Amino acid sequence: MADLIKLLPDGVVNQIAAGEVIQRPASVVKELLDNAIDSGGTEIRLSVREAGKSLIMVTDNGCGMSPTDARMAFERHATSKIRSADDLFAIRTMGFRGEALASIAAVAEVEIRTRRHEDTVGTRIQVSDSRVRIQEPCACLPGTQVTVQELFYTVPARKKFLKSDSVELRHIHDEFVAQAIAHPEIAWSYTQGENEMYRLQPSGLRQRIIGVFGKKYQEELISLDQDTEIIRISGFIGSPSIARRSRGEQLLYVNRRLIKNHYLNHAISSAYEELIAPGNYPFYALFIEIDPNLIDINVHPTKHEIKFDDERLIYNFLQVSVKHALGRSTLAPRLDFENANPGLDQIFDKKPASSSTIPQKPSASLASWRDLAFPKADRETVRQREETIFSGTGEQNYDPLYREDSFASGGCYQFYDSFIFLPARSALMFIDQQAAHERILYESYLKTMTEGKGLSQKSLFPQTLHLSKPDVPLMMNLIPHLNSIGFEIEEFGSDSFIIHASPALLESKFNEAELIKSALEQFRNNLEFQLSPMENAARSLARSSSIRRGRTLSQEEMSLLVEQLFLCETPHLSPDGKKTIYQMKLTDFLKNFHAL
Repeated sequence: MADLIKLLPDGVVNQIAAGEVIQRPASVVKELLDNAIDSGGTEIRLSVREAGKSLIMVTDNGCGMSPTDARMAFERHATSKIRSADDLFAIRTMGFRGEALASIAAVAEVEIRTRRHEDTVGTRIQVSDSRVRIQEPCACLPGTQVTVQELFYTVPARKKFLKSDSVELRHIHDEFVAQAIAHPEIAWSYTQGENEMYRLQPSGLRQRIIGVFGKKYQEELISLDQDTEIIRISGFIGSPSIARRSRGEQLLYVNRRLIKNHYLNHAISSAYEELIAPGNYPFYALFIEIDPNLIDINVHPTKHEIKFDDERLIYNFLQVSVKHALGRSTLAPRLDFENANPGLDQIFDKKPASSSTIPQKPSASLASWRDLAFPKADRETVRQREETIFSGTGEQNYDPLYREDSFASGGCYQFYDSFIFLPARSALMFIDQQAAHERILYESYLKTMTEGKGLSQKSLFPQTLHLSKPDVPLMMNLIPHLNSIGFEIEEFGSDSFIIHASPALLESKFNEAELIKSALEQFRNNLEFQLSPMENAARSLARSSSIRRGRTLSQEEMSLLVEQLFLCETPHLSPDGKKTIYQMKLTDFLKNFHAL
């Protein structure tokens, strides 16, 4: 019998190694930017095309490499940064140039042009399928330029599972921003195709944050700097007023390396517990400096995850430091900061702030609710519509909604300020008020966008909306659909927009700028799904302008909501596929009480 165990070919080994680190174009960007930083470069340029699938190019003016080093950089387990096993536990550099290039060259075509400052001629190397195809002298500027083309051409299955260009570009953007914030002393530029997204000059951290996230942060940043003999925490947190309903502006670094740690992120968020609404996320760019011997960064190939020698200590110190910064800014005077500069022996005595109920906005008027969906809803139409919808079998086989002696006399009840309960002919029916209103608004917005006949109401004082640069192209995609339902929005400068009018159906019940920002966040989150721009816009706006769970509704509001729901084309599901209606048959209910 022949031997079964054999050594894998180098090409296959490299592809396996690449699979651990190179998961998408943003993975390549991270590795190349890490190397550019470690080269000592003071200027780093990133260019991508087709969301990094056809081209990723990183250029730095760092130390460059000799011909021998450039060739060795493509070998597996070749690095300039580790000499012994002890070095693995004292790493302060970012990347491992050889490991990255070997992995990337296994799944793409790679060219490197590099030259040391003391040399007159540089080196050009081309590699594909982990094989060196060309190595020759070349003319180039001091530093290194790495070009990666046709990513995953050797593993089509990996390429097939990449997300849309918008999603992949968002991941690339996030990697670029993480590095640019971590190194404000470096000049950075980022180009997508022919469009220059960023050109950042060397600056301090505050100016770098404003340069990346926009001038709306100018007055909203709170500095933080706490130091002990074990750990130092510095950086900026955002005021509660710029907290957002989606993640994406939370940056936590350990020794300038961006990390993902839900436990420590919770420490920061909990410090805002009484200051922002539940479900919102504060802005922060915080840096933890700690002895490398007290952490282990080798628990994950991407090094985004780190183990701490005493994570509970870090949690408490981080939480108290953020609370202290908020207290100094006079944004949270009700919090107790008796210990202005807490030491490590005091922070464990701190009690977490108790949560409080966030006041709810008043309900929108009944007239706006009716107009916002189906203005001509009447009892007979609703009856006919629901009889048609629920005459089938399976998921949609609900009993007819109305009883002459229940609904007509106001037989709707609300519980937990979130669900509507009403009796049907032979069942008990429960409706999720938020999911139901999202379905109503979604179909209404989609119809109005298709017809383009939304009525506008001019604003007495137009609002200016400031966005971060990556949100600008998303906003440009969203504007035609917003304008078609009654908004009047125009571009005003590189990252600003003016809102001249809003849909008359909203009856000024919303802050237009906040509503659009919320819709924009939803629009961005929905890019993960295969939706048309119009469908995405309708779904995003419906989510942002719907009533929320926790809102108390009157009898008339509940009745109207139910009427509008059963006039929808798909009343049993919210736009994102969640149930709007749950039915319990009366016979099943009675069995629980042994009444049958």
